[in-house]
Amino acid sequence: MLKTLRTVLLCTALAHAGLAGAAGKPDQPAQYVTDSVSVTGAVERPLQLRVADLRGFPPQQIGEVPMVCQSGANLGKLERLKGVLLRDILEKATVKAPGHNDIKKMIVVAGASDGYKVVFSWSEIFNSPVGDGVIVFFEKDGQPLADDEGRIAMISSKDLRSGPRHVKWLQSLEVLKVVE
Repeated sequence: MLKTLRTVLLCTALAHAGLAGAAGKPDQPAQYVTDSVSVTGAVERPLQLRVADLRGFPPQQIGEVPMVCQSGANLGKLERLKGVLLRDILEKATVKAPGHNDIKKMIVVAGASDGYKVVFSWSEIFNSPVGDGVIVFFEKDGQPLADDEGRIAMISSKDLRSGPRHVKWLQSLEVLKVVE
């Protein structure tokens, strides 16, 4: 029970930490632009990936992603995204899970340079249809991403409410084991 409570509190804290960056559009988005994303934590091979490195992964393209916020309001859409699956990045880094059931206790915290953070479970990424739509992208509408999203961003395109897990200015992917 205590472990479950700790997990809930951790996820709640991470979600609330991300709200600061989601509050509105910054006046100067260029200050948040990142040109690489790090993969750290419980991985055998930590990575530092630039756009050129991401282009070396199997490419993914998504035609249209409706942007729906937490309240259910329609915010428009993102179109013609090009990038890579988060799952492919994690497979390259190789998640450390020495115990038979350790992998089931892993989460990935995606962090942006403005402090926004979102959480994915290993099961979502590797064992559900959601994983087929979590894309780290670097092009939109056939162009590199502009300053308002950074050079690298991420979205969970299979979420019913895609806005909360749209990470602009993506700078980190941290793999954590949340319970013992």
